[in-house]
Amino acid sequence: MKSQELTPSVAAHLVGAALGHVAREYPNVLVHAMAGPEPPRTPRQLHPIFFGSYDWHSCVHAHWLLARLLRLSPGLAEAAAIRAHFNQAFTPKKIAGELAYLERPTSGGFERPYGWAWLLMLAAELRRHADAEARGWDLALRPLGEAFAARFMAFLPKADYPVRAGVHSNTAFALLMAKDYASVCEDPALGALVIAKARAWYLGDADCQAWEPSGDDFLSPALIEARLMQQVLGPVEFRAWFSHFLPRAAQGEPATLFAPAKVSDRGDGKIAHLDGLNLSRAWCWRGLARALAPGDPLRALAAKSAERHLAASLAHVTGDYMGEHWLASFALLALEA
Repeated sequence: MKSQELTPSVAAHLVGAALGHVAREYPNVLVHAMAGPEPPRTPRQLHPIFFGSYDWHSCVHAHWLLARLLRLSPGLAEAAAIRAHFNQAFTPKKIAGELAYLERPTSGGFERPYGWAWLLMLAAELRRHADAEARGWDLALRPLGEAFAARFMAFLPKADYPVRAGVHSNTAFALLMAKDYASVCEDPALGALVIAKARAWYLGDADCQAWEPSGDDFLSPALIEARLMQQVLGPVEFRAWFSHFLPRAAQGEPATLFAPAKVSDRGDGKIAHLDGLNLSRAWCWRGLARALAPGDPLRALAAKSAERHLAASLAHVTGDYMGEHWLASFALLALEA
């Protein structure tokens, strides 16, 4: 992909990638806690819907990508294939199977918080659809979305500290996604808790050193926190907060935030995370640029940095399954931003 815009051909490429793995059961990484001896089960037996895409959370956000591009580009040649897949996936029986897995005593921490957040994003995206067929998918998925929203409601009050890692455990990313769900799906209690937690965890942060990237980051701890606070704070309060959080950003400091990460081996699953870092940084920089004052010199610098990060990794969304099973979703976030 050469275009840095969400053109019809780019959308078709992303959809093709997701359709290529969303029902591909193997290879597969299972995170499955057992309370005792039990017969071995396949990914499809454990997860009736989200058994593909190498791991559960990647399968969830591949469904999000398909749902979002179906809504944004209903004329896609692949639209019929997406609808056929959703009609057989989002059934009450299969949703019940996913819920049954969550209700196991050993599943309390399953996919917390990254998979939780993506499931809520999928639920919110289906809620945005207006046609009757999609409303059926939305209604089928609602119990699963509500189950994960309830998990956030139970977990966040006892989570005294944020997690600032650049991987799945990052709490700013999870709050950002949960906030979107709370708004779209009209869950004011969750929305209020997300805002309160974001302010408690991050409002006092200043002079961020941005010691990143680590060797397997796919999120920028600094930029994803800023992206969250952009959504949580009003424009004036956010600009004041951001000026303290990254006080030298207009001078290109910390320099690491403006330089794309090097990806030395795209066949190594952890190193391939760094393509995701480049794409998620592009998403963050594009969004943050919009939130800055019109005369702020950082706006142009942020936009240029987003272009550099996209150029570094957009062409590598497909080609090796270690990235192909998940990178398209982060490419869509960046392109749509």
